[in-house]
Amino acid sequence: MNMMTLSQGQQPASGGFRVDVSRGQRIGRVSSEWFARPDDERYLNLSELYQSVRGRAERAQARTVESRAIQVEASRENSERLALTMPGRDEPVAPTHWSFGQLCTLVGAPTSYLRQLPAALSAINLQHGLLSHRAELVKTLETDSGRVELRAVTGPDYGRIWDHELVAAVMKIAGNGTGDTRWKVPGVMDWATMTHNPFVDVTKDTTTLYASDRDVFLFLVDDTNPIEAGRLADGSPDLYFRGFYCWNSEVGSKTLGIASFYLRAVCMNRNLWGVENFEEITIRHSKFAAQRFAHEAGPALTSFANSSPAPFVAGIKAARGRIVARTDEDRESFLRKSGFSKSETSKIIETVLGEENRKPESIFDFVQGITAFARGKAHQDTRLELEGKAKRLMERAI
Repeated sequence: MNMMTLSQGQQPASGGFRVDVSRGQRIGRVSSEWFARPDDERYLNLSELYQSVRGRAERAQARTVESRAIQVEASRENSERLALTMPGRDEPVAPTHWSFGQLCTLVGAPTSYLRQLPAALSAINLQHGLLSHRAELVKTLETDSGRVELRAVTGPDYGRIWDHELVAAVMKIAGNGTGDTRWKVPGVMDWATMTHNPFVDVTKDTTTLYASDRDVFLFLVDDTNPIEAGRLADGSPDLYFRGFYCWNSEVGSKTLGIASFYLRAVCMNRNLWGVENFEEITIRHSKFAAQRFAHEAGPALTSFANSSPAPFVAGIKAARGRIVARTDEDRESFLRKSGFSKSETSKIIETVLGEENRKPESIFDFVQGITAFARGKAHQDTRLELEGKAKRLMERAI
């Protein structure tokens, strides 16, 4: 078995790499982001994305204030909206939809109910909550973009990691994210030829670089340098690409996280196909979040970007070479001992037979059969449980 990569920038003669997406996991996280983002949240390169999120950070002020010192009333300009008078500010501050929900949650007020009330009544209820707030202190994020907005309100120990800090960490390894380094916005799978074409223009429709007023999300791949990890049943190479996505919210709508993996293709809807070796780390925005980002997340991203695929290829080789079943009795015994029911066992074996035209023998065969079986499950919990079992089997082979 050979480990092979094409040199950076070298385009295959066919205009794409033939891949087998019937193997591995299908992950829809990026596709969900792709479907949900309007045009004004889509960026064509990392420089534009960085300038946008850095600019709003520069216009922001984060501070800790006494909750009882915040005054809430209906806005004088628009009686249907709330206005806040914050300590140290003369001008009114407008809560965003997100920060209003955070404020309600902090003081134990029913957010959906207060949204339905006239602004004057909502203000009375929210003011009561702030005056009786036992924690006394809150951390605010106020931004001046022509008018002053309250973008976030959290507990005093909230550890903010700015969105631009994550984007900057990605830019260290990916440059502009459009091909000036090996890391780039992904190409597209051509289902007619079963090839992944890495050479696709970055447009609003194809980009995977996103930012809203609440978060950032970035997905990049190294899809011009395929990794060969063994052969398929027809003798053709089994090709993979490296990829990662990461996310953050400086206003507290989600954790910071980084997921790294090997994949075989990305389709037009930005589903990830043929995913193997999926790893994820998350960091909650707690008191020491900034230090954890500096010492864990940032270095982990750089390490993955610069790492050799040799351990991954060796793991695939070990799993392919470890024969655990040669008879039907062996196959059933192996899967039952690995925690699968009798019904699941027969369906996994049938899945491998249908896709490979032979019954499973190696750990790799069983892992591929389990993940293919899992893809057909409608319920995410069931699918994740099956994929977890497949991952543990793979780890046993290494």
